[in-house]
Amino acid sequence: MHYLSILTFILFLSLISNYLCRKIQMPVVIGQMFIGIIFGPAFFNIIRQSEFISTFSEIGVILLMFIAGLESNLSLLKKYFKPSMLVAIFGVVFPLIGMYLASYYHGLTIKDSMFVSVIFAATSVSISVEVLKEMGKLNSKEGITILGAAVADDVIAILLLSFASFFLGTQSSGSSNILMVIFLQILFFALVLIFIKFGAKLLLSFAYYFRINLTVLSLVICFFAAYLAELCDLSSITGAFFAGIAISQTVFKKKIRRNTETIGYSLFIPVFFVSIGLSLQFSGMLSQLLLLTTITILSIFTKLFGAGLGAKLSGFSLDSSAIVGSGMVSRGEVALIIAQIGLSRNLISENYYSVIIAAIVITTFLSPFILRQSIVWKKRLSHHE
Repeated sequence: MHYLSILTFILFLSLISNYLCRKIQMPVVIGQMFIGIIFGPAFFNIIRQSEFISTFSEIGVILLMFIAGLESNLSLLKKYFKPSMLVAIFGVVFPLIGMYLASYYHGLTIKDSMFVSVIFAATSVSISVEVLKEMGKLNSKEGITILGAAVADDVIAILLLSFASFFLGTQSSGSSNILMVIFLQILFFALVLIFIKFGAKLLLSFAYYFRINLTVLSLVICFFAAYLAELCDLSSITGAFFAGIAISQTVFKKKIRRNTETIGYSLFIPVFFVSIGLSLQFSGMLSQLLLLTTITILSIFTKLFGAGLGAKLSGFSLDSSAIVGSGMVSRGEVALIIAQIGLSRNLISENYYSVIIAAIVITTFLSPFILRQSIVWKKRLSHHE
């Protein structure tokens, strides 16, 4: 019964925050993360992180990226493949160097500094996806580049985590053999390409002929793809995103997207955004305020400048490059998971864990503002022209 009361409380507060955010023209994800910060451990401590909230959050982010895949244009993703790769590479290199130097300067050991840089090299575009959707920019050249770069970034982040586990600490069974990890990921993407090309159309056409519920079947495909991605040491959201792309190639995509959005946004997705805010705690951070401030500022600017430079080198204008860079700033659940793994494998000291988590949450909280302002800035420039 306690689960029901917490869920009711979260959904009720989400309804209010969504209404208020739309009134003041603020991204709704900000309001939902704010709920987690205000009513979580940081302030009132009414809502606490639990297995129930973690499960709902995981389903929420999977559905969010599945919907993003359903709304994506595959031909545009192919067209902007090269810019996406450049954005991903530069968006990883700059945080790796910047965060390592800053951490080491603040007195962290070489090992801790290296793992901090790995944590902040990661990107989570689940927050950016929501802002892009809200502003009708998901299928723009900037939006497509951000989505493509996020997939590449996910692969790079997992490989970095594998290397860090291999060289810095105790190896886990999932990352002890880096060559096996790479092989599994190549196999996963090969299967994904086959399913996008042939599998989805055949399967959904077969289901339609036999009057099988297409939305339920699509969710089965989504969750299975997410599970397969996890097995290959990739993020579940990568699997969900490609499942969405596969189904977007069929004639049933509009109905499936509409039904999935109803399920996701009614229940699971608000819990995911609230859970990001729940990760923020202020205990033990005041003594390390300078480190927190430095890491937070650098985590924003290294990703913004690095990913933006990748876009600029690909031929994007300065304002478009700013949008791409802004869309890659959020670290979200990906960085939180990497930090958690790092702590469990003794790759990072407990002394700095709360500061790192706070920096991730603050960066994620600020990223929708930065992305929205970049989009508004480009609109104003185009109007003046």
